[in-house]
Amino acid sequence: MVVQDEGYGRRSPLVLVVPLTSQLAALRFPAAVRLDPTVENGLDVPSVAMVFQTRALDRSRFGRRIGRLSRADLRRVEAELRRLTGLGS
Repeated sequence: MVVQDEGYGRRSPLVLVVPLTSQLAALRFPAAVRLDPTVENGLDVPSVAMVFQTRALDRSRFGRRIGRLSRADLRRVEAELRRLTGLGS
């Protein structure tokens, strides 16, 4: 999932992402967030946002948007990013 501000993203060839996995065993790691499928987010199966593996990838690797997280799910991922980085609340 892309976690980069859209305005900033237009200026960069890189995109900040949190990888997802359908392997729910990844929940054993700190900074992992379970995401259940919804029509809005486009997921087919329960997934784990692996916040602990946040990385920058080349923009050319991306195609169309599959879905969008609910406000509540986005808040949970953002909270883990803050805890992981130690940046504000």
